[in-house]
Parts: sequence; structure tokens; C-alpha cells
Amino acid sequence: MKLSKLFSLLFIWILLVSHTHTNDDALSMQKKSINFISDKQQLETLIRKTYEWIETKSEGPDFDVIENHKGDKYIGLNLKAHNKKLNELKKTNFFTQKFLDNYNKIGLKINDNLKTNKMEYFVGDLPPYGNDSNMWCECQDNPDLYWKTLKLTDLKIDNNRAVFNWIWTAWKDSSKYKVRAVKENGVWKIDYLQGFDYDSLTKI
Repeated sequence: MKLSKLFSLLFIWILLVSHTHTNDDALSMQKKSINFISDKQQLETLIRKTYEWIETKSEGPDFDVIENHKGDKYIGLNLKAHNKKLNELKKTNFFTQKFLDNYNKIGLKINDNLKTNKMEYFVGDLPPYGNDSNMWCECQDNPDLYWKTLKLTDLKIDNNRAVFNWIWTAWKDSSKYKVRAVKENGVWKIDYLQGFDYDSLTKI
């Protein structure tokens, strides 16, 4: 009788523990879902603010170049303008240091390629780097006020790192643009943009 009672108590305890674990798992999944939605909203806000800044507040071109004395060929990067642009990007607080370092590395490599004639860039021609499009969107045209309709797709979040694409919903044939972001001190920042891939931009 005592043994039977002991088994009954043990069975009840197992049921209670199992139920508690089930509830804990459900709460954990719910928390992850809520966090994902919150992070997605934060990332979408970050991207929209970034592109609004690019289109309405950013000053000067990316990787501004200087001409030779004849005015027929570009012979290097305007380093003063380049450093000013770097500071401007940093002050937005939209980008990680890794992104800024990569941006600087691209500029200095373009400068080196032009100065050593590894790359020729004649005035009036398209740049010999990039793919003849705007690096920020890899596009030659865009919808009006497109940052207001940017949408995130294919979002994957692993702890403090996120990978996703953005598209603009104003055009049905919008192509995807890849982004990587990192959460630093609770704030998401852009770590990589497809149009600023170092290998693609510096390939000769």
C-alpha cells in the first residue's frame, strides 16, 4: 500500500515537472517571437532612416576623385573629401566600425589603383569600379521617396546578428539588396551593404 502510494506521488510529480517544462518552452517560444518582431521593426526603421539620410542630408559623392592638370583623366581620390565623408557616415550612428573601415579601405584602394595606373578613369566615362549603378541601392533609378516603402525580406537573426534583404514595394519588379546588421549595446547598426562589397568594387 505504501509502495503504491509512493508510485502515485512520483507519477504526479513527473506530470507536474513535465507540465512546467512545457509551459517554459511555450513562454520561451513566445518571447523569441516577440523579440523577433521587435528586432524586425527596429531594423526596418534603421534602413528607412539610413536611406532617407542618404537622399536628403548626405553631402558630396562617395569616393570623389581628382583630375590631372590636363583635366582629361582622374588620377586619385580626393582624400580630404573622403575623410569628410567618413566622418559624416560615422556621425549618423547608423553604421558599425567594420562598415566604416571597409568603406575607407575601398576608397584607399581606388586611390592606389588610379595613382599607379592599375585603373584608368577618363573624364566623361563611367567609373571603372562598381557596376555603373548607385552603390547604395545597386540601381540606376528609384521610386520617389522610396525609403518610406522599403520592406525587409528573408530576415534571419542569430543573437546580435541579422541578415536580410530589402526591396521597395513601390515597384513590383524590385530586386533584392543584401544587408547585414549587428546589435551594439542594444542598438542595431549596419555592418555590410551589398553595394559596398570590397572585392567587387576594387576588382580590376
